Amino acid sequence: MTALSAPIAVAIDTEEIETAATWASAVAPHVRMVKVGLELYLRHGPEVVGAVRGAKGVGVFLDLKLHDIPATVAGAASSVAGLRPSVLTVHAGGGADMVRAAVEAAPETKIAAVTVLTSMGEAELEQVGLLGPPRDAVRRLAVLSVEAGAQALVCSPHEVTLLRSEVGPDITLITPGVRPAGADKGDQSRVATPEEAIEAGADLLVIGRPITRAADPGAAAASIAAAVRRAGVRG
Repeated sequence: MTALSAPIAVAIDTEEIETAATWASAVAPHVRMVKVGLELYLRHGPEVVGAVRGAKGVGVFLDLKLHDIPATVAGAASSVAGLRPSVLTVHAGGGADMVRAAVEAAPETKIAAVTVLTSMGEAELEQVGLLGPPRDAVRRLAVLSVEAGAQALVCSPHEVTLLRSEVGPDITLITPGVRPAGADKGDQSRVATPEEAIEAGADLLVIGRPITRAADPGAAAASIAAAVRRAGVRG
């Protein structure tokens, strides 16, 4: 990571550890972190964390979205704490005791509570019994998580301004569902451009396919990083 690194976590979504390491090495000079998701971690285990961290020592965002009873989540968080991830995610829907258990089990890692998945809109929330707009569920889960000790929240760019007013300036707001203008939305529902997310007050943007599926991931990361830095200066 360099002084010019932008507040971006590149989602390294691939099945192959060699590809993951190549992508991570290409983007590392330009971004703050690389994100290892559940599929990649389950396929390759702890080895993948070292592979994507590489010689450059880029930060690792371990996106496991832990969700179980508090004792089980505490054990899982403790088991990965030795890998020194910068961020570890848990599902806020697991409740305050569960979030607190993760925080206590991994004190050197920033615990980020996932509020409502960016793939879910109002219709999907209604199907699982959460009535009303996503922002209402996001707000409730965010407040619960911060009170339980979470140091970061994962929300869509659409809820950043709301959550900043709710939780204050010291909580890191992480936003997936970020796509450059004109990019395919993929399986995301509540999306924004990198510039919009930064201007709303997001602290860390999760961006995957627009970078990793580019012909040159390093160049794509550099271009998006430059746009994000410019947006941050304007903000």
